[in-house]
Amino acid sequence: MSTGPVAGFTSTGSKRPEALFGADADWTPPGRMVRSEGCRVWDAEGREYLDFIMALGAVALGYGHPAVARSAIDAVGAGVVGPLAPVLEEALAADLRRLMPWMEQMRFLKSGAEACAAAVRLARVATGRELVLGCGYHGWLDWCEGSVGVPASTRALFGELPFNDVDGTRRTIAAAGDRLACVIAEPIVVHEPTPEWLSVVRGETERVGALLIIDEIKTACRLELGGGTQRYKLRPDLVVLGKAIANGFPLAVVGGRREIMAGVGRTWISSTLATEMVSLAAARATLEIVQREQVPHRLRATGSRLLDGFRTLEARHPRLLTGVGGIPQMCFLQFADDTVSRAVARGAADRGLLFKRSAYNFVSLAHTESVVDRALSVLEDVVAQLEA
Repeated sequence: MSTGPVAGFTSTGSKRPEALFGADADWTPPGRMVRSEGCRVWDAEGREYLDFIMALGAVALGYGHPAVARSAIDAVGAGVVGPLAPVLEEALAADLRRLMPWMEQMRFLKSGAEACAAAVRLARVATGRELVLGCGYHGWLDWCEGSVGVPASTRALFGELPFNDVDGTRRTIAAAGDRLACVIAEPIVVHEPTPEWLSVVRGETERVGALLIIDEIKTACRLELGGGTQRYKLRPDLVVLGKAIANGFPLAVVGGRREIMAGVGRTWISSTLATEMVSLAAARATLEIVQREQVPHRLRATGSRLLDGFRTLEARHPRLLTGVGGIPQMCFLQFADDTVSRAVARGAADRGLLFKRSAYNFVSLAHTESVVDRALSVLEDVVAQLEA
């Protein structure tokens, strides 16, 4: 536990040194960050790192993209926030509805965790039920978390749905029956979903009268502009967007069928800074670039080079590397044990590479083939030295 002024060292749990590199008093991790640009970051000691963590997937265009930054600066000059609903809110909603027609109406929030919570609340309003089944990671709030401090009565209202397990999914939804308000699922959980599993999830939720929520926090503007919903031609009732939609500015969205979104008038979903103009402006600029530059297609091409390199590393070092997970746009190595993963992450950092030892590493528009090759060379050097 940190003895500094920030409890637990940092307010973002996944950025704790022990999460990224493992706890070890005999090794000095990278310092606190002072600047980022493209696919590189600099720490307070002046060290430069090539980055594949990319703000936990929140940045798909590269850090500090000029067009996004200009839009944000203009919004800062316009006053950031005020007492009335901004024009930008409606303009961005219209953009999203045009690009993702399954989002007939929407609400903006600041984080993926609260947008997922809003979607679940809307599902409970629409169905009059309480039980939720989740598949993937949906944030830290009480409705989906089993940590210390969450009441047992709250934990009892959430269950796990097995990803890509057709029979297990059918049984789990059937057992929930008319208690089930919704299923909320990420479209990618280590691997791509099978068509059979997707069909069962949609069919079984409809059969028991529950809603289907697709959590596109990681996948929007990356897998496709509209994430897995677009790629796999899904028919969700609600969708949650976040992370890359504003290229690192804090914004999330819950949206979907008009009659379900009308539930906002029967409950309370609100945030003081949900409609600050900087993130809304950044998101409009981001969406324009994602379309014009065909960003998901380019990320797939660059990421395929990284994914193929991971598979080559695994084949060369099967004793230390046990698998490869993810898809080209977001992938990772699987290790023999935690000791190996810590050693690889630390060895990479010592050589100027920030590499996530679990799901996921992300490519961005700023990552080139030569950047990917350099990262793979560093990883080969680190793993080979470990094996020796």
